[in-house]
Amino acid sequence: MKIELNGVSYRIPQAHVAVICVDGGDPGYFDAARQSGVIPAIERFMESGFAGAAHCVIPSFTNPNNVSIATGAPPAVHGVSGNFYLDRLTGEAVPMTGPAMMRSRTIFDLVSKAGVETAVITAKDKLRRQLGKGMDVGNGNICLSSQCADRCTLFGNGIQDALGWVGRPLPGMYSDALSLFVLDAGIRFLEEGSRPRLAYLSLTDYVQHKHPPGHPAALDFFRSVDRRCAELDRLGATVALVADHGMKDKCAPDGTYNIIYLQDLLDRRFGPGKTRVICPITDAFVGHHGALGGFVRVYCFEDLNVLEAVRYIESIDGIDSVLERTDAASRFSLPLDVEGDAVVIASDAYCIGMTPADHDLEGLHGERLRSHGGISERDVPFILNRPLNGEYLARAGSEQLMNYHVFEYALNGVA
Repeated sequence: MKIELNGVSYRIPQAHVAVICVDGGDPGYFDAARQSGVIPAIERFMESGFAGAAHCVIPSFTNPNNVSIATGAPPAVHGVSGNFYLDRLTGEAVPMTGPAMMRSRTIFDLVSKAGVETAVITAKDKLRRQLGKGMDVGNGNICLSSQCADRCTLFGNGIQDALGWVGRPLPGMYSDALSLFVLDAGIRFLEEGSRPRLAYLSLTDYVQHKHPPGHPAALDFFRSVDRRCAELDRLGATVALVADHGMKDKCAPDGTYNIIYLQDLLDRRFGPGKTRVICPITDAFVGHHGALGGFVRVYCFEDLNVLEAVRYIESIDGIDSVLERTDAASRFSLPLDVEGDAVVIASDAYCIGMTPADHDLEGLHGERLRSHGGISERDVPFILNRPLNGEYLARAGSEQLMNYHVFEYALNGVA
């Protein structure tokens, strides 16, 4: 039996499947963890299963990439290209993090309605609401976040007393425990299943925003992730790991933050009110990144010519590329109708903001700024604990792997 979604045919799982999205899981973290010997299970997956180099979608932010993974398609298909866009009619920044913005069904929606017990377990609740769109919650299917695990109901989440079920206390938002709760819940879900189950386990990137690869705290986190991957493997699951985006340091060698306050610069060059910068990384948890990332949208008003703005932005130090909206939508497969007049992408050591007043950096506590969003954070791991069959091994060698291929490879491609 198969399901069809966005031009891809997926086999209904015949055994447990667990796909893990390691939020901010830059390949550098896996390399450092392997060198330190703290991820023996994942290393075994890479050696005896499959390990490839994949790209995430641009902007390299959490929501567009998780929704791409969930739909097996880029943002041009599912409609979610960040956390915010500007409504040109009202002049208001509109959130894109709710299910209403999604233009595609999800794999979880279809599989849960095909009789396979399905779990979507996320760190943040905003993502849970989005990925759970259309799911048949109940009847063995669950959809919950570790952020709100103390508020689960049978009607809304398919489970109540999630804390007691997992056997862990409610984790803090700024902690590695938020991710480990997700993995423990996934293990619990597969442990109690007597027939094939599918789980999507989406973590948070708190650790990676705080610490570089090889840092003791990062190694401890990946050691904890590895132990849980080993347990999922022991339960007989096909285990796949991808990331929604990478992570890079955005500081000068002395620790000074490399921030381009683009709205300030545009106001000085063209005058107030002629442009509007939207930072689509912005969410409620600015302690991770101060709402600063490597990708912003610029909207032009009155008589300002977009090309004139593009030429000026291209001259700014720390800018990697500037694309007009049609070029950006075409190059990155983005929905044109919600795109800005121009897309601005920072170089790997820089991030872009609006004005200093728009960004609260207190949550960084003076530590180095690490973030994502641009092309420099595009590379992500793509790991399976089982070898690929001939067809998919050939595909992996001939096409650019994308993180949103992971369910196709996990369901159709294992030997």
